[in-house]
Amino acid sequence: MPTPGMPSSVKALGQARPSGASMAPPAGCCSPAAVQRRLPILAWLPDYSVQWLKMDFIAGLSVGLTVIPQALAYAEVAGLPPQYGLYSAFMGCFVYFFLGTSRDVTLGPTAIMSLLVSFYTFHEPAYAVLLAFLSGCIQLAMGFLRLGFLLDFISCPVIKGFTSAATITIGFGQIKNLLGLQDIPRQFFLQVYQTFRKVGETRVGDAVLGLVCMVLLLVLKLMRDHVPPVHPEMPPGVRLSHGLVWTATTARNALVVSFAALVAYSFEVTGYQPFVLTGQTAEGLPPVRTPPFSVTTANGTVSFTEMVQDMGAGLAVVPLMGLLESIAVAKSFASQNNYRVDANQELLAIGLTNMLGSLVSSYPVTGSFGRTAVNAQSGVCTPAGGLVTGALVLLSLDYLTSPFYYIPKSALAAVTIMAVAPLFDASIFRTLWRVKRLDLLPLCVTFLLCFWEVQYGILAGTLVSVLILLHSVARPKMQVSEGPVLVLQPASGLHFPAVEALREAILSRALEASPPRCAVLECTHVCSIDYTVVLGLEELLGDFHRQGVTLAFVGLQVPVLRVLLSADLKGVQYFSTLEEAEKHLSQEPGIQPYNISEDSVPEHKVALLKA
Repeated sequence: MPTPGMPSSVKALGQARPSGASMAPPAGCCSPAAVQRRLPILAWLPDYSVQWLKMDFIAGLSVGLTVIPQALAYAEVAGLPPQYGLYSAFMGCFVYFFLGTSRDVTLGPTAIMSLLVSFYTFHEPAYAVLLAFLSGCIQLAMGFLRLGFLLDFISCPVIKGFTSAATITIGFGQIKNLLGLQDIPRQFFLQVYQTFRKVGETRVGDAVLGLVCMVLLLVLKLMRDHVPPVHPEMPPGVRLSHGLVWTATTARNALVVSFAALVAYSFEVTGYQPFVLTGQTAEGLPPVRTPPFSVTTANGTVSFTEMVQDMGAGLAVVPLMGLLESIAVAKSFASQNNYRVDANQELLAIGLTNMLGSLVSSYPVTGSFGRTAVNAQSGVCTPAGGLVTGALVLLSLDYLTSPFYYIPKSALAAVTIMAVAPLFDASIFRTLWRVKRLDLLPLCVTFLLCFWEVQYGILAGTLVSVLILLHSVARPKMQVSEGPVLVLQPASGLHFPAVEALREAILSRALEASPPRCAVLECTHVCSIDYTVVLGLEELLGDFHRQGVTLAFVGLQVPVLRVLLSADLKGVQYFSTLEEAEKHLSQEPGIQPYNISEDSVPEHKVALLKA
């Protein structure tokens, strides 16, 4: 719901343009409606008000104070120098201002995307920037071709399994920084082994500061969750105190990192430094240049083709997971705040963000759930809040890189751990056990294999989900009613994998009985059939005819009738109701079946067949 005091018309953002297939086709590619779909800013900018400006400024400032320390921390997760986190944090703010369909979403570096970048780019900035460019091209192509539906094949258990595994991988990967350990490998199983092996080398200063930062972040988060909303009727003093508490708790990452940097600087002045520091961060704004299509190493020049081959499956995993995460965030907050998003437009927004971001040395980005939550809770009204966030990141790059030197890595590790901890959903295992235990299979397969290789975990989990789906198509549930006349009612559509199961069910119950009996196929829930099903039905009709009994059909839908008419299937008898079919097959007089021919189709279906 909108924040108190927010104009009610802000709810219209996103509602003027339903998503996906629900949109009416445009009159032309250059019609006002088509232009507004491609530039959603045109839907809300004419109604922009001073009140919206105030709310967007507050929200943008809050997100900016959150993203700066997170960007530095996520660069560490990605295995890149700290400035690359900031390079990745501002382009999405500006692109989404023009192209975004959600007022809440913020695009930028995230923990999960940083983990994928670390895995596929070998901690080389050139590879990371090229991956951003290629991911953007793929995402843009998917948006223009309206291929967002492909993401629907990645089921919720697969997403939950990947997210939970990524949370553990990211969180445990920060233990080395939290404890000040050195020379810890990044491969998960080796990381676990070496961390426990070297735990005796823990630096006390880093460990204490890291734990203190985690406790402070937790306390401030709990305070933020329990601060009551500000109401206009509150006394000015109470409103001021509430505002101060709200600001401090919302900007908790910036406050805690600043506190840790001050502590580290104080020790530096005394000549003793008990912490591992972030170190030198490149000063100034990133240069605008084309992505590196080749890279020079000590062993020679790596060509573009070789770089693409080195990244391998990352060219599929990174853009798909980026789209999945961003659209999931957008749809989640759109549902909460009562507006709609256009999934294909979101593909264009994130694709263009990654393409343009690669020109300023960004690595792949996506929608951030945590920062989007801060944005929504701050009362953002439009995507214009992102302009404030982007400007704040650019200012920090221009003027604050020198103080970044003193930020302890243990403080950034605390920020990362506290940011990813809520992503681990332990309750999903219990929920799936209660709702549908078979869904635990793709979840567990994805969860376990992601610790080995991310792409294998996602691929295997998706494959298991598809196999479960195909099994339900190949073996549809059937309701069977025994009696003088056998009645079978498929619970879903009939497609070619289900032909043999249907044939076996009917033959075993009707023709192999003694004596053979008539059967009725109740097709009320069958909305479509294919040519293989037609051939199977033809064989069944022949089997019944040879045994001297009848196979009748009830409840044929118009699409099914159209296929049967086109196939010119002979000897098909069907009835309007099951009662009519049973009476006819029980030799009761007066009930005549319909035969499959255009002349005998019931009048009320003739118009539908010709439509």
